[in-house]
Amino acid sequence: MKLDSSKPDCATRLAWHNLDWSSKSDLKSLQDFQPNSWVKLSELPNPYSFDEALLLCQVSRDEWLTWIPDHGEAQLHISQFFAN
Repeated sequence: MKLDSSKPDCATRLAWHNLDWSSKSDLKSLQDFQPNSWVKLSELPNPYSFDEALLLCQVSRDEWLTWIPDHGEAQLHISQFFAN
C-alpha cells in the first residue's frame, strides 16, 4: 500500500478525531511546518504508534491533518508536535 500525500488541497471539513494532548507554550512559527515533512510528537496517541507523524495538509491556521504509522490519520494542533 502506498500513501499518496501529494494532493495540495486535501483539507476537508470531516469530523476527524482531535487528540487532546498537553499543549506547549513555545509554539513554532507556521513557516516551520510544510506538507510531506515529518514532525516529532510530544505524546503518543496510543502505546503502539510511532513517535513521528507525516504532515499531510494544513486544515486551519494551527491544525494539520497527519498520518501516524501504526495509528492512522489524526488532526493535530501544532502544540502537539515539534519540527524535526
